[in-house]
Parts: sequence; structure tokens; C-alpha cells
Amino acid sequence: EKNMKLNDTGLALPPQQVTLDVLLEKYAKGNEKNVEEVRRRVARALAAVEKDSARWEPVFLEALENGFIPGGRVNSAAGTPLQATLINCFVQPVGDSVSETVDGRPGIYVALMESAETMRRGGGVGYDFSAIRPRGARVRGTDSTASGPLSYMRVFDRSCETVESAGSRRGAQMGILRCDHPDIEDFIHAKDQGELKNFNVSVAVTDAFMRAVESDAEWELVHRQPPAPGFECEARQRADGLWVYRKVKARDLWQQIMESTYDHAEPGVYFVDRANADNNLSYCEAVESTNPCGEQPLPSYGCCCLGSVNLTPFVREPFGAKARFDFDAFGKVVRPAIRMLDNVLDATVWPLKQQQGEARSKRRVGLGFTGLGDALILLGLRYDTDEARRMGARIAETMRNEAYAASVEIAREKGGFPLFDAEQYLAAPHFASRLPEGLKNKIRQHGIRNSHLLSIAPTGTISIAFADNASNGIEPAYSWTYQRKKRMADGSMKTYDVEDHAWRLYRHLGGAMEKLPPAFVTAMDISALDHMRMVAAVAPHVDSAISKTVNVPEDYPYEQFKDLYLEAWKAGLKGITTYRPNKVLGSVLSLAPSPEAEQPNDLDTSSDRRIRLEAAPQPALSSLRWPGRPKLSAGNMSWTYMVEAPSGQFAIFVGHVENGGPHPFEVWVNGAEQPRGLGAVAKTLSMDMR
Repeated sequence: EKNMKLNDTGLALPPQQVTLDVLLEKYAKGNEKNVEEVRRRVARALAAVEKDSARWEPVFLEALENGFIPGGRVNSAAGTPLQATLINCFVQPVGDSVSETVDGRPGIYVALMESAETMRRGGGVGYDFSAIRPRGARVRGTDSTASGPLSYMRVFDRSCETVESAGSRRGAQMGILRCDHPDIEDFIHAKDQGELKNFNVSVAVTDAFMRAVESDAEWELVHRQPPAPGFECEARQRADGLWVYRKVKARDLWQQIMESTYDHAEPGVYFVDRANADNNLSYCEAVESTNPCGEQPLPSYGCCCLGSVNLTPFVREPFGAKARFDFDAFGKVVRPAIRMLDNVLDATVWPLKQQQGEARSKRRVGLGFTGLGDALILLGLRYDTDEARRMGARIAETMRNEAYAASVEIAREKGGFPLFDAEQYLAAPHFASRLPEGLKNKIRQHGIRNSHLLSIAPTGTISIAFADNASNGIEPAYSWTYQRKKRMADGSMKTYDVEDHAWRLYRHLGGAMEKLPPAFVTAMDISALDHMRMVAAVAPHVDSAISKTVNVPEDYPYEQFKDLYLEAWKAGLKGITTYRPNKVLGSVLSLAPSPEAEQPNDLDTSSDRRIRLEAAPQPALSSLRWPGRPKLSAGNMSWTYMVEAPSGQFAIFVGHVENGGPHPFEVWVNGAEQPRGLGAVAKTLSMDMR
């Protein structure tokens, strides 16, 4: 029995312009003109790994047509000659030495080289910098004092800025430091002044620390390396061999994390003990860091092989009293999706041999879903209600059971992952110990192909290109519509609407747009705790983790905000991140105050995600003193682009001379917050123009 295809649901929703634009900008290759051609290429590439590729190619294509969306890198590079990785992100180890391997971790500059190679091939990287000795620690070999992990993070930050990753997308990085590291306070405040722009940062928080916060106890900051002689600290060695640098009040440290996060969205919090206790493989690995978005706690050289199933096509008779979710059709897409992700591990280029070895021995994959917010609207369920949370949990539970069953089936055919040990894998409190008894018996009997199977990732542009701009991952919709500008071939600007899938489907079916049903709620309509409660409902059914950003409005009270992370720990979450628009960050998609007002571009999906044209004044150019510049005593015309980058605001001027027609002859940058090195690039371009 064939599932209904996305476009065969009888709803006949015409595609919107942004979907095609993003598809062509980011994913289509060669002469590909539409989503069908991209899907055919991906299905063929992943079926090529199979012994009987002719049998599997149509199965894979059907899964793609019915809602499975592999990670962005698979869509953009599978089946192409690009030597880019199909894997989104990695975790890589960093040791406590400049160049030597210590405790199995490579030296700092070896790790830097490995990360540059990974980012060059298109992967993002997460690191735990806690092994690096703190500022003021003794360095025996040179009889000097250590500069601490933050000084080296700045080196990684610069490297990331310099290495352009495959497909011209700059690499993403996650930096983690443990809550008991002596430099933790510097780490918490590292981004206060806008440093480390190429990092997300999170504190690895232990259960012992959270108990100390609850009981208002003191907290020791420790490291295995002793402080240098004369360094002002307690310098006491504990029974476990660690050196105590100083003590702080646990609540004071916690408050610093909360206030910094409220102010500028970082650091996030990673509950490291929870992640390790739940880990199916805690018998043979430790997960000290996560990938850059936090949906995969990973061991050294571990990878995120990701994909998502769009939930919206599985809602039958949407918006009505009979609206229902088709769990059977959903399960029929989950199963081939797991096989496809397993094949990605064999089809991909690996930046490093260690990454390939790690993946082959455990075969970790991460299937998730996208469009949960919109699917709930189609079902008539308000995101912040118990009914919606029960539905989210039931969908996640179905995905878990189908994914694990599919992995057992592949193991029967191709063999399980090499490090599988049934007794230890299924032991409590591991995630697998909570599977239904029938599934556990099958795993004991046949083994399992993949150590981990589930992960709910952010799905930004793949949701736009492949799911009609359905809501992102586990998130509620951010807004119903906003405007995007696109420069046309003749140089003119065209403005068109970008619309949320559920909203446009409701309009298409004749819904009353001036009075939307109560299920239509956006991220900003939902309390911080209700954002977190959805994660808490879904998380027990996800074996790795969930990337969730709790969006709250700028005027959200701190008193309500500060308890959110404590509640997340009590609910058993592995991590959480928040986002409150503010002066430091602005808003990623700052919405206009009224529906009539024009709303800004979609900064995440335009061909240059940072620029929007706001004004074209004629600047004074008298301050320029570049060699070779013509003297124009009467001045000259120019275009001005106001750039709103993550690092801040600056302006780019493109000057031209009227010589029968406008000829650009210079470009220059102005503003205190311009990225380093951009001025030099502008000078070079100007010489080329002239």
C-alpha cells in the first residue's frame, strides 16, 4: 500500500517562492531545477551503497517524497563530485599540552589542525576544553605559568573565521567547560564584550553542582594540574588527586550563568551527568561535549549523521473535528529513513580517519522530526497544553519504536555495530533499558545496527526548502509571515511574503484569517516553562538529545526566567538554551510591531544572510587616502548597505563614477563593529575594480 505523497493529499497547496529559492541557493546542484531532481540524486547516492541498489532506490525516493528530509549536507553533497562530508557536526578532543597527546587527547595545536580539516570539509565541531590547565597553573617543562583554556579558545575562534567550509558556509563551533574548572567564571563572561563570535558556549553542569545550588553549599574549583608557585589560591590537593584552586558559593556561580544567559543568550547549560547516565554506550565511552547545536552529546571524534521527518503531511483532515495523526504512515517513513542514515555513514567522505573509525565501530545516527509546531496546529492542539505534550510524546515514542525495530532488521541483514554488548547495552539506566520488552528481546537475539538512533535537531533551511516552511524541529512557529527581498537579474529588488506552512494551508482551505483558531500560537505567545515542558515530554523517547531554544520576548521578567534551568534539570533534560532579543544580539527575525508594518528579511536564508539594504545616503569620502584612488573634488555617487551581522552593525559603501553609465570603482567599510579583515578585503576589491 503506497503512502500518500506530500502533493497528493488533496490539499493541492501551490508552492511558495521562498521554497524554490532556498532549494536552488543551497541544495540543487548542476542542472537541477526542482525538489524532485534533488530527491532523485539523494535516493540514488544512498542506494548505491546497497548490494541491490535497484531495489532500494525507489524505496528511498518514496521516503523522501513522503516527508523524510536528510540533513542539509546530504541534500547538498550526496551524489556529487564534491569532496565534502555528508555529516553535519563532530566532537573533537583537546588535550592539556601544546603538541603532545595526553590521556588519549591530542595536543591543542594538533586539535586545531584537525578541526580546521573538519571545517574545511563542511563539518561543525564541538569541544570540551576542560582538560586544559587553568590560568595560573604550573607548566613544568618551561617553568612558566599557563594562560588557561580561554586563551586557546580565541585561537580556535580565529581559525574558524579563516577556514571557509565546503559550500562557502562558515563552520560552527561549540565550546564547553566544566562547572568545576578554575576558569569557569571567565568562561561564563567570555562573550560579554562580543568575543568568541564563532562559538556557541555551554557550561557542563554536574548533578553534584546542582545539588550544591539547591542546598546553598560551597563549590570547589579544581584541576589535576597544580597551580604555579606564588599563584594566589588555596592550592590544596584533595584525596582524589585534584588540586583545589578556590571555593565559590554554588548559587553565586549559578546566578552568573543565569544573568549572562538572560542578557545575551549564552552560555547554554549541558547536564553532563544526565547525558552519560542515559547513554546506551556508557560502558565504552564518555560524552563530554555536544555538537554546535546541542542535539548530540558525543564522544571524541563522534559525529552527527542527521535527518528529520516532516510531521505535517501525516495529519489527516486538518483543522477539523476529525483531524488526526496517521501513525501507521509515519512509521512507514521512519523505517527506510533509518536505513538511509545508516548508508550515509558508508557514502560520506570523512575529514579524519579517527572520525571514520569511531563511526564504523558504533554507527550512531540521529533521526528526528520537524514541523511539530505546525502539526499540532493542524491537529487543533495548542502547543502549551497537556494534550499537545501528550501528542508530541506519542509521536516521539512511535518514532523510537519504529527506528529501533528498523535498526534490528538491518542488523539481521548486515550485522550489528562492532562494539555491541547486549547485556551492557540494555542495562539500566541506559535509554535502551526503557524500550518495550519485545524490542529488547529482539535486540538480545539479533543485535542492533546503530548504537543511537534519535536526535531532534534545528532544521532551519531544510524546513523551508523541503517542507514548505513548516515550523523548525520541535519548536513552535516563530511567526506566520514575514517579507523577504530578492535582487532580480535586472538589478531591481522584488519583495515577497514568506509564510508559515500551517498558516497558508489554513488560508488555502478557506479559513477565516482575521480570527485564527486558538491552536495558532507562536514562540513568543508561550511561557518559558511551557517551552521547556514540551522538551520534557518528548525527551524520554529520544536517545541522544533535543536542540531546543526557549524563545522569550525582551520584556520577559528575570524572576520567571531564572528558575527555568533548575526546572529543566529536575525534569531530567540533557541541556537547554534560551533566546531573548536584546541590545547585544538583536533579534534573528525581529518582527514588526504591527501586522501592517513591513517585516524584515529572512536573514537565515538569503544568498548573503547578513545584508539588508535600508538606505542609500551619499557618504562623505574625504577621509579616504588609498593609493591609486582618483581625485574627485566634486565627490561621487555611491550605494550604502547597512549590514546587521551577528557581530554588530557596520556599513558597506560601493562608490561609482558616471562615465557614460555608472562604473563601480571602490568599496569600503565603515563602523566600529566590522569583522576583522573586512577592510583589507575591501581595499583589494577596490584595486581590482579600478
